[in-house]
Amino acid sequence: MRAVTWQGRRDVRVETVPDPQIHEPTDAVIRVTSSGLCGSDLHLYEVLTPYMTPGDVLGHEPIGIVEEVGSAVDRLAVGDRVVVPFQISCEACWMCERGLQSQCETTQVRATGKGAALFGYSSLYGQVPGGQAELLRVPLADTTTVRVEHGPPDDRYVYLSDVLPTAYQGLEYAAVPDGGTLVVLGLGPIGQMVARLAVHRQIRTVGVDLVPDRLARAAQHGAEVLDATDGGVAERILELTAGRGPESVVDAVGMEAHGSPVTKAAQTVVGLLPDVLARPLMDHVGMDRLSALVTAIEIVQRGGTISLSGVYGGAADPLPMLDLFDKQVRLHMGQANVRRWIPELLPLVEDSGDPLGVESFASHHLSLDEAPEAYATFQRKDDGMQKVLFRP
Repeated sequence: MRAVTWQGRRDVRVETVPDPQIHEPTDAVIRVTSSGLCGSDLHLYEVLTPYMTPGDVLGHEPIGIVEEVGSAVDRLAVGDRVVVPFQISCEACWMCERGLQSQCETTQVRATGKGAALFGYSSLYGQVPGGQAELLRVPLADTTTVRVEHGPPDDRYVYLSDVLPTAYQGLEYAAVPDGGTLVVLGLGPIGQMVARLAVHRQIRTVGVDLVPDRLARAAQHGAEVLDATDGGVAERILELTAGRGPESVVDAVGMEAHGSPVTKAAQTVVGLLPDVLARPLMDHVGMDRLSALVTAIEIVQRGGTISLSGVYGGAADPLPMLDLFDKQVRLHMGQANVRRWIPELLPLVEDSGDPLGVESFASHHLSLDEAPEAYATFQRKDDGMQKVLFRP
């Protein structure tokens, strides 16, 4: 089959690799019909390269058709249409029963001390081949997949794999009070969807970004927007919120924030080192660009809540702990527990009125062969590229 493979820092290639096979009786193999390019994939493209191996198959946002099932799979049949969440979960362990599928005790990657195994996301999370491919092996297929109806276009459902649950959890964790204001830092795919969900709930929503296309898109869907290009974000946010700041902030940026040139340089240097040297530095030294999180701490109202949806990877990052303590800020964060939020999200994506605009959410539909250029363009934020769906 053809698949998008990682070959080195800023080097992804489309190659022919062996077709996936049923390894366990609980496995299924699906034929991928669409698969998203995620901002988290860009972390593997550059920052998290010490945890990657040449040939790793990328991608964790697929939808497709079941081609084959193992002997112990009883909830799926060949021909079913399924979304595949980015995490592999059992739905039966202590964590899953509490809605913490991202911590599934059956698939936890104990060798690296991490939570549930993830598709296409480095040795940190199990080195499971990903979904930017023609075919995908799905472990624990009965409890990992989400079966959806045939008929509607892939764009209607594919975001249930990651974008929608991650955004929904980010909004839930933000705990916006009645009549409160939400600020969303970063208007990439996750930030855009957080803003749409918040506006759908009639929450006053302010989106902040540097990219004009992203700001315009959020404004079209009802958010107030602030261009951060010229700085002064904190002052302008305070002006919009009676001098107190917003009750809730979602940081949808994460470890690759703009405005952290020293840390960016350090990330680049570490990414060029041999893995045997780079991994200990990534594991034990703070390597994140924290400007977005620092902004969140600065602007959030005293007694307010910061929700982290953007991925952070450093182990010992310097944070303004005195400010966090003094302002009585609540922090809530973590990988999205995908299946926990499906019951709330499925009616929204199946609504014929498309209240979240999922059918027009992708800015680009590309073939797998176009993946190398898509990664580069997405990282540069060029060509109006806001969300890519690959069609194998």
